Amino acid sequence: MLNPILDRWRLAALLASAGMLATAHAFETFGGYAPCTLCLRQREVYWTAMGLGAAFMVIVRLPGGPRWREATCWVLGLVFLVGAGVAAYHAGAEWKWWPGPSACASAGGGVSLSDMEAFLGGAQVRPPACDEAPWVFAGLSMAGWNVLVSLGLAVLSVLAAFRERSKR
Repeated sequence: MLNPILDRWRLAALLASAGMLATAHAFETFGGYAPCTLCLRQREVYWTAMGLGAAFMVIVRLPGGPRWREATCWVLGLVFLVGAGVAAYHAGAEWKWWPGPSACASAGGGVSLSDMEAFLGGAQVRPPACDEAPWVFAGLSMAGWNVLVSLGLAVLSVLAAFRERSKR
């Protein structure tokens, strides 16, 4: 059942990353959840995976490219593992297990008209707080769910690498 996905893992990783970015954008656009600094860092990982996935799809089709098929899966696995680490750091900051970055100082509620007037007058704007989970489902915040998704994608990358090795 997984074989078609693993056989085209570079494309699958690209599509999964695009799906995660689309989901984050939907939460932001339709849900009104502004991303904090660590949320944006987690998105950078998916942008990286998308770019690498696209580049790797081209590389493996070039002359001599098939020899890189396994390595591309390992690289994508490492990228997703880094993503899991960033997400785990964010989830830990939300649970107050450790402090988040100083750029993520706790912020108050939403933005009011007076806040906008102050911003236009040159006041500093505080980003959303990294140590507050604005959305929780089944006991996990968005960062917590991202840990699980990123780990799952890393595992699939490893399985794809082993599959590529067995094809030789």
